[in-house]
Amino acid sequence: MPIIKSAKKRVKVARKATIRNAKTKRSLKTALKAFVSKKSATTHAQAQSELDKAVKKGVAHKNKVARKKRQLAQVAKAAGVKTAGTAKKTASKATKTTPAKKAPVKKSAAKKAPAKKPAAKKATTNKK
Repeated sequence: MPIIKSAKKRVKVARKATIRNAKTKRSLKTALKAFVSKKSATTHAQAQSELDKAVKKGVAHKNKVARKKRQLAQVAKAAGVKTAGTAKKTASKATKTTPAKKAPVKKSAAKKAPAKKPAAKKATTNKK
Protein backbone atom coordinates (compact mmCIF):
# COMPACT_ATOMS: atom_id res chain seq x y z
CA MET A 1 0.00 0.00 0.00
CA PRO A 2 1.42 3.40 -0.95
CA ILE A 3 2.31 5.95 1.69
CA ILE A 4 2.45 9.13 -0.38
CA LYS A 5 -0.88 10.94 -0.81
CA SER A 6 -0.64 11.28 -4.61
CA ALA A 7 0.20 7.58 -4.96
CA LYS A 8 -2.88 6.70 -2.88
CA LYS A 9 -5.01 8.79 -5.21
CA ARG A 10 -3.53 7.10 -8.28
CA VAL A 11 -4.49 3.71 -6.82
CA LYS A 12 -8.08 4.90 -6.37
CA VAL A 13 -8.24 6.39 -9.86
CA ALA A 14 -6.72 3.26 -11.43
CA ARG A 15 -9.23 1.07 -9.60
CA LYS A 16 -12.16 3.14 -10.93
CA ALA A 17 -10.74 3.11 -14.46
CA THR A 18 -10.26 -0.67 -14.33
CA ILE A 19 -13.90 -1.17 -13.39
CA ARG A 20 -15.09 1.25 -16.08
CA ASN A 21 -12.92 -0.43 -18.73
CA ALA A 22 -14.14 -3.89 -17.69
CA LYS A 23 -17.76 -2.76 -18.13
CA THR A 24 -17.00 -1.38 -21.58
CA LYS A 25 -15.22 -4.58 -22.63
CA ARG A 26 -18.04 -6.74 -21.29
CA SER A 27 -20.75 -4.78 -23.13
CA LEU A 28 -18.63 -4.95 -26.30
CA LYS A 29 -18.25 -8.73 -26.07
CA THR A 30 -21.97 -9.12 -25.36
CA ALA A 31 -22.92 -7.03 -28.39
CA LEU A 32 -20.55 -8.97 -30.67
CA LYS A 33 -21.89 -12.31 -29.44
CA ALA A 34 -25.47 -11.10 -29.91
CA PHE A 35 -24.71 -10.20 -33.52
CA VAL A 36 -23.02 -13.54 -34.20
CA SER A 37 -25.97 -15.49 -32.74
CA LYS A 38 -28.69 -13.38 -34.38
CA LYS A 39 -27.65 -11.49 -37.48
CA SER A 40 -30.00 -8.53 -37.84
CA ALA A 41 -29.74 -4.83 -38.56
CA THR A 42 -30.35 -3.88 -34.93
CA THR A 43 -27.70 -6.21 -33.52
CA HIS A 44 -25.27 -5.05 -36.22
CA ALA A 45 -25.88 -1.41 -35.33
CA GLN A 46 -25.52 -2.18 -31.61
CA ALA A 47 -22.21 -3.99 -32.18
CA GLN A 48 -20.83 -1.10 -34.22
CA SER A 49 -21.96 1.35 -31.57
CA GLU A 50 -20.20 -0.60 -28.82
CA LEU A 51 -17.04 -0.73 -30.93
CA ASP A 52 -17.13 3.04 -31.36
CA LYS A 53 -17.62 3.52 -27.61
CA ALA A 54 -14.62 1.30 -26.90
CA VAL A 55 -12.42 3.49 -29.10
CA LYS A 56 -13.77 6.68 -27.58
CA LYS A 57 -13.04 5.47 -24.05
CA GLY A 58 -9.57 4.26 -25.02
CA VAL A 59 -10.28 0.59 -24.32
CA ALA A 60 -9.59 -0.61 -27.87
CA HIS A 61 -7.22 0.61 -30.56
CA LYS A 62 -8.85 2.45 -33.46
CA ASN A 63 -7.28 0.22 -36.13
CA LYS A 64 -8.45 -2.93 -34.37
CA VAL A 65 -11.97 -1.55 -34.17
CA ALA A 66 -11.89 -0.56 -37.84
CA ARG A 67 -10.88 -4.12 -38.70
CA LYS A 68 -13.67 -5.56 -36.51
CA LYS A 69 -16.27 -3.27 -38.06
CA ARG A 70 -15.16 -4.31 -41.53
CA GLN A 71 -15.43 -7.99 -40.54
CA LEU A 72 -18.90 -7.40 -39.11
CA ALA A 73 -19.97 -5.72 -42.34
CA GLN A 74 -18.70 -8.66 -44.37
CA VAL A 75 -20.60 -11.15 -42.19
CA ALA A 76 -23.74 -9.02 -42.37
CA LYS A 77 -23.50 -8.77 -46.14
CA ALA A 78 -23.01 -12.53 -46.48
CA ALA A 79 -26.03 -13.12 -44.24
CA GLY A 80 -28.13 -10.70 -46.28
CA VAL A 81 -28.66 -8.20 -43.48
CA LYS A 82 -29.80 -4.78 -44.59
CA THR A 83 -27.70 -2.34 -42.60
CA ALA A 84 -28.45 1.33 -42.02
CA GLY A 85 -25.79 2.36 -44.57
CA THR A 86 -27.30 0.31 -47.38
CA ALA A 87 -30.80 1.54 -46.54
CA LYS A 88 -29.62 5.15 -46.91
CA LYS A 89 -27.98 4.38 -50.25
CA THR A 90 -31.12 2.78 -51.67
CA ALA A 91 -33.27 5.65 -50.36
CA SER A 92 -31.01 8.24 -51.96
CA LYS A 93 -31.16 6.42 -55.30
CA ALA A 94 -34.96 6.48 -55.16
CA THR A 95 -35.04 10.21 -54.55
CA LYS A 96 -32.65 10.89 -57.40
CA THR A 97 -34.96 9.27 -59.96
CA THR A 98 -37.93 11.46 -58.99
CA PRO A 99 -36.93 15.12 -58.94
CA ALA A 100 -38.64 17.15 -56.24
CA LYS A 101 -39.38 20.86 -56.40
CA LYS A 102 -37.13 22.94 -54.24
CA ALA A 103 -38.54 25.68 -52.06
CA PRO A 104 -37.25 29.16 -52.91
CA VAL A 105 -34.48 30.24 -50.60
CA LYS A 106 -34.74 33.74 -49.16
CA LYS A 107 -31.53 35.66 -48.93
CA SER A 108 -31.12 37.72 -45.80
CA ALA A 109 -29.89 41.27 -46.14
CA ALA A 110 -26.19 41.47 -45.46
CA LYS A 111 -25.41 43.61 -42.42
CA LYS A 112 -22.79 46.24 -42.87
CA ALA A 113 -20.00 46.35 -40.36
CA PRO A 114 -19.76 49.61 -38.40
CA ALA A 115 -17.09 51.98 -39.59
CA LYS A 116 -13.86 51.61 -37.63
CA LYS A 117 -12.31 54.63 -36.03
CA PRO A 118 -8.66 55.27 -36.90
CA ALA A 119 -6.33 54.22 -34.14
CA ALA A 120 -4.37 56.96 -32.40
CA LYS A 121 -0.68 56.94 -33.10
CA LYS A 122 1.54 56.21 -30.16
CA ALA A 123 4.20 58.74 -29.32
CA THR A 124 7.62 57.27 -29.77
CA THR A 125 10.69 58.47 -27.98
CA ASN A 126 14.16 58.08 -29.35
CA LYS A 127 16.57 57.24 -26.61
CA LYS A 128 20.17 56.50 -27.37
